[in-house]
This record gives sequence, C-alpha cells and structure tokens, in this order.
Amino acid sequence: MAQIIAEVSRTFNEFLLLPNRTRTDCTAETVDLRTPLVRHVVGETSAIELRSPLTSAIMQAVSTTDLAIALARNGGLSFLHHNQPIRDQAAAIRKVKNFKAGFVTSDTNVSPDDSLSLLVEVMRRTGHSTAAVTHDGTATGRLLGLVTSRDFHPQRHDLDGPVSGRMTAVADLAHGGPDITLSEANARMWDERLDCLPVLDGEGHLHHLVFRSDYADNKRFPNQVVDAAKRLRVGAGINTHDYEERVPALLEAGVDALCFDSSDGYSDWQARALSWVKKHYPEVPVGGGNVVDGEAFTFLAEAGADFVKVGVGGGSICITRDQKGIGRGQASAVLDVAAARDAFRERTGEYVPVCSDGGLVHDYHVALALAMGADFVMMGRYFARFDQAAGAKLPTRDGFVKEYWGEGSNRARNWQRYGQGGQGLVFEEGVDGYVPYAGDLNEGVALTLAKLRTTMVSCGSTTLPEFQSTARLTLVSDQSFQESHANVTVRDTPTPV
Repeated sequence: MAQIIAEVSRTFNEFLLLPNRTRTDCTAETVDLRTPLVRHVVGETSAIELRSPLTSAIMQAVSTTDLAIALARNGGLSFLHHNQPIRDQAAAIRKVKNFKAGFVTSDTNVSPDDSLSLLVEVMRRTGHSTAAVTHDGTATGRLLGLVTSRDFHPQRHDLDGPVSGRMTAVADLAHGGPDITLSEANARMWDERLDCLPVLDGEGHLHHLVFRSDYADNKRFPNQVVDAAKRLRVGAGINTHDYEERVPALLEAGVDALCFDSSDGYSDWQARALSWVKKHYPEVPVGGGNVVDGEAFTFLAEAGADFVKVGVGGGSICITRDQKGIGRGQASAVLDVAAARDAFRERTGEYVPVCSDGGLVHDYHVALALAMGADFVMMGRYFARFDQAAGAKLPTRDGFVKEYWGEGSNRARNWQRYGQGGQGLVFEEGVDGYVPYAGDLNEGVALTLAKLRTTMVSCGSTTLPEFQSTARLTLVSDQSFQESHANVTVRDTPTPV
C-alpha cells in the first residue's frame, strides 16, 4: 500500500518567527546577506557568492536581460529561460556579460565606410550611445576612432554619409595599453576628463572600453555580483532534452551558472544530464531540481548538482497540484531538504546550497524560507511585477498591472519542463494572468532587503548562517493569522500635517 507521510504539508503562512535577543552590535547596517550559490568544501568559500539571497525564476515572463542586469547589480542572479532557440539564449547571455562592470567588450561597432544610418540602427539595437570604429567593424579590429550620439544629429547630418566623417580619430583619443588596471583606467578618466577610455594592444587592436558611467554605477551599486573580469554574473536554465547542444553554446557566451529546470527533478533523466555536464564541463556550476524531500535532494547531490531547487506546485501561476495531485507545502519541503543538506554536509564534507523556489507571496516569506534553511530563494511573481520583466504593463480601473504567465501555460508551452510524453504540452500546468505593477526593480529589491535585514536584527542575527542556526519558529493558528493583520479601516488619503 502507499506510504503515508505523517507530517502535515505546511506553507510559510503557517509560521512566524519569534524574536531573539538583539545585541548592540546587531543593526541593519551590520547585517551581511552574502550566501553561497554553489557547492563547496566545508570551511572554504563558494566559487560564486551572492551578495543578496535572491534569484529570478527561469521563466519567459520574468528573467529578461534587463532584469538580469538590474538584479546582478543588486547582488542577486537571474537565470535566463531556455524555452527559446539556443542562439537566442546565448545572445541574451552575451548582452548581460557585455553590459558593464569595468572592462567592456564593445558590442556597438562599425567600420569607417559604414553609413551614419547604419550606425543609428546599431545604436538603437544595442541601446548604447558610443560606437567603436574599427577597420573591419568588429569588437577586436584595429581601432580607427570613436563616434558617439553627440557627434551627429539625424536631422542635421546626411545619414548616407560615412561614419569616418563624424568620428574622433584614434590619434586624437587617449587610450590605455593591455596591462592597464581598472583603477588606473578610472584614475585617467577623471584626471583627463574622459567619458570613455579604449584599451588597445601593441598593434592597435581594440580589447576593451572603460566608461566613466561604470565608475558611477559601481558606487551606486556596491553589492554587484561580478566575475573575475568585473562583468556582471548571469545564469541560464537548461533542460534534459537538448543539453548536449545548449550547454556548450551557453558556456561560449560566458554564462556563469546553469540550472536544470524541471517540474520533477527526482528523475534518472536529470541525474544522467547532470553527470554528462560534470564530466564534460567540470568547471561550470550546475543546479538541479525541483524536489520536495530529502531523499530527492540526496539523489541530485550525489549526481553532481551544485545546488538544488526546492518546490513543486507552490508557484502563484502553477496548477500542477490541481492537475496532477503532486507537490508539497513549501515550508515542509524546505525544512526536509535543509535537514538532508546538513546530513550530506556531515557525511561528505561538502555543502550543497538549497534554493527555495515558489510559495513566496509576501516579503516576510523570504525571511521564513532562509530561517528554515534555504541559502537563497527563487521568485517569479515577485520579479514579474517590475519594469524590467517581460510582461506588458496594462492599465486597469484599479491601477496598472503586469502580464504574468506560467511556463506550463498554453502561452509558454514549455513542454521540456513537464514530463507529459512526446514533444508538446498535453495539458496546462500553469495559467496566464496579471500581477500588480510594482515599478522599478531597484526600489523594490531595496525595500525587500531592508525588511529582511530588520527581521534578522529582531532575531539577533547578522549573517544568514547565524540566522539559520538560531531562528525560532512557531506554528500559527487561524486566529493568530487573522490577528497578524490590521483590524481597522485603513486611511486611503494622507493625513494633513
């Protein structure tokens, strides 16, 4: 007969944190939100650390290149979705990697004989206002000059004319050699009042561009997640069907981490795919999932997963539980998997981070997931609300909303994620809808992290490991849940001062 799990399947709404003693050194300013993204030996630092414990879901409606850039600047990481041709996903990875952060590989390039109209189109496509003019129009050609949007006006100058007529020649440009450091480049830009400093090799070929605006960004976003070359980090979702072709292309594009995306990660298919990636590309971190119990976590960890995603059916647009009767309350799943993670650490000496994916409706749910043992969270609905997400912003009678649809919906038809047989989506496991519009990601994430820091302070913690080890949780009755909310008519107009 079927095995019955005695424990009730519980959600985050059924728990509250109890306050612990707050020490004098425990303030919002001293809270450190760094957390490991990938597997590491106990006592050593993870090869990739997040500065904020937030990642965005592997979804068409969520993880755009704009969102990946914004989230990485705020200390988190996006995983760009795989429900698209390999070349398109690789191009999205390149766009994020080339965006900024120090030494930039130019993606806005023309040759001197190209027309200004072509230059306008290139600038429109990349969104950048500075173009490198090289002998062959490539990012590594011999630099002949720079041209910016300030050097010509579409209504004033003949757009059929050549770029060479409006560019600043390389002889009149300050530039650095291949051994220049980022700090030296920044110092030169300030001392010489430059907006851009090209970096050339001994033969005059362009290696990189350094922008003054990047210096300002580094000051505005001190917690950016960057690689050794100071480029923003970005992840990518992969599936168990075309990984042998997709993974090499994504690595060539510069991806920092991969994650198998499946509604059921406890499968031989995923274990086989994990083993293949670790055999052929042992240097690339790759996550697995999704799972809901400790047995499944151990299965994927032993197959080589560098982190494991937890959650089946808890997403706001997911109807897997309705359709298939499969899943588990997210709080119960995280607690069970975190216990297995700790047992795996004691047995092997390796720490495999846990990601809580789904079931996070309120900001305080993030704190609960971390207290229960998750190292970081993955969110879809949360990020779909922001300007940087893919969904259209639409007006309604009650305000603006953003489109949000599940990977298992007919709109996405991500059959690779769902094992329904064949190469197609037989029935929906997600819906297509709307979420309240929440403005800019930078402001929204700042608010969420401020709440997380103050929650940790109330629990007497300044680091996430300390938070996990000392947090105290209590179950909530229905009456306690009702008591948690305001019981007055809330004023909807500002109080006169």
